[in-house]
Amino acid sequence: MEHIITPKVEYVKLLNRYPEKKSVLGTLYLTATHLIYVEQTNNTRKETWVLHHHIMSVEKLPLTASGCPLLIRCKTFQLLHLLFQRERDCQDVYQSLLRLFQPGAQELYAFLYNPHQNEEDRRQGWEFINVANDFSRMGLSNDYWEISHLNKNYEICSTYPSILGLPKNVSVATVTGSAKFRSRGRLPVLSYFHKDTKAAICRCSQPLSGLTSRCVEDEQMLQAISQANSNCPFIYVVDTRPKLNAMANRAAGKGYENEDNYSNIRFQFQGIENIHVMRNSLQKLLEVCSMKSPSMSDYLTGLENSGWLRHIKSVMDAGVFLAKAVCEERASVLVHCSDGWDRTAQVCSLSCILLDPYYRTIKGLMVLIEKEWISFGHKFSHRCGHLDTDPKEVSPVFTQFLECVWQLSEQFPCVFEFNERYLIEIHNQVYACQYGNFIGNCQKERLEMRLHEKTFSLWPHLLKNQHLYRNPLYRRSLECTYGYTLKHMFWCGMYNYYDRGMHPKQSVLDQLLSLTQKGIPLKMTECGYNTSIAFKTEKSFAVCDNHVSSFYTRLFCTSFVPYIKFEFVFFK
Repeated sequence: MEHIITPKVEYVKLLNRYPEKKSVLGTLYLTATHLIYVEQTNNTRKETWVLHHHIMSVEKLPLTASGCPLLIRCKTFQLLHLLFQRERDCQDVYQSLLRLFQPGAQELYAFLYNPHQNEEDRRQGWEFINVANDFSRMGLSNDYWEISHLNKNYEICSTYPSILGLPKNVSVATVTGSAKFRSRGRLPVLSYFHKDTKAAICRCSQPLSGLTSRCVEDEQMLQAISQANSNCPFIYVVDTRPKLNAMANRAAGKGYENEDNYSNIRFQFQGIENIHVMRNSLQKLLEVCSMKSPSMSDYLTGLENSGWLRHIKSVMDAGVFLAKAVCEERASVLVHCSDGWDRTAQVCSLSCILLDPYYRTIKGLMVLIEKEWISFGHKFSHRCGHLDTDPKEVSPVFTQFLECVWQLSEQFPCVFEFNERYLIEIHNQVYACQYGNFIGNCQKERLEMRLHEKTFSLWPHLLKNQHLYRNPLYRRSLECTYGYTLKHMFWCGMYNYYDRGMHPKQSVLDQLLSLTQKGIPLKMTECGYNTSIAFKTEKSFAVCDNHVSSFYTRLFCTSFVPYIKFEFVFFK
């Protein structure tokens, strides 16, 4: 509370960016964890709560005749435009927020938050998701792969988990030698094993090959990965970067694999841009979202110029390439970018979702995030700007992954157990720092911070509220396909979630979920990809026709999507 200069300011206006919408008058409160805006209109009290950790920037605008404006931008894409009557109040709130939204490591919300659980509940919460159990679910250890504890003290690679999946016939010397030849020591290890095709997805960082360097142990490691799959004589090595970027790294002593030095590899570039390009692209996208009454032409031009959907497509293309290689060609794949904790995590995760229906369940997505992102060292603290770090390290890498999942769920609405609300809740929790899962940059760092002793895990909280996140159209028997639409959609539910001026966003899936929660029976009949849904209820809903029409528009925007038909039948 010592950071708060003024805890309460009255007669603060909350401005609306749409000219035809009226501003509201209310009271602003600052607490140790939240900014709270309370508006009182027509005997109705409405509260807006904003976590300090969700705040991305606070900008004090020039003084106007109406008052002193303050612009608050949030990492959850919420925007608050406040107008204070007195310049002194605006300055006090501005100074307070600058201190509150850039805390020290031990001042993060997770270290203060107490969900009224005892120590046993805390322990069980952290043990709820176990990466080793997921390896066991894949069938490890087996004749080809084994669960290794060589990195139990994080001596081989400080940013990898303590448990690794390695080829069964690989030696310790090969493992350590390969680690020394890879950036940050991030050697090739198992990400996913396909039990049917025996193909594997492995991940690593770029080799320290430069223009001429080679490493026998690293070549042996890739040979061991190839030999672990008898169904294909080669493995794909996928560099997710644009070729020019990889060549520039080669000139700096890093780079990519020389096909002349590695036997039986097929090399592929995927062209996903780096974190700086993605950060700038998102900024342009948000500028489009904040335009005041744009024409359709200006809006679409701005969306195209941001490049955001092109970047989403490039990530999805890479994920589809991996899934096809593993499932159709029965080939193992080794994936890397520069350091193997950004683009590599995106592509490996997305391919796992395409290949394995378990990861399309509510719990399965938790396991996937824990394995591919948290355990394998995605730098959440840096990329999400949890602390006052270098702004050039901030980038929406994880946001892009969640959007790719959403794009798939829109195109294949019956194969995901969870809905859009689940993805948005995970996104908000990543930036909230309310739980300890996404604090720190790697497993070793989290152990040193003693997060399991001082904070609580997010996953039990999500599972407790899973009824809110269920997709009523989910059919586990249906399979996702790799041929997805080339026309990607703007995610209004994420980037305009807090926009007060837009028409209410009413989701078909939310309406179906609401009906099923009220006990109204849902009947689904399937014929190939055709699905009919019937509800028996006491009265009809005329408004449904418009929503169904909107849903048809989204589903039939391309011929590449399997035909899915929804019939809503209401009986009096």
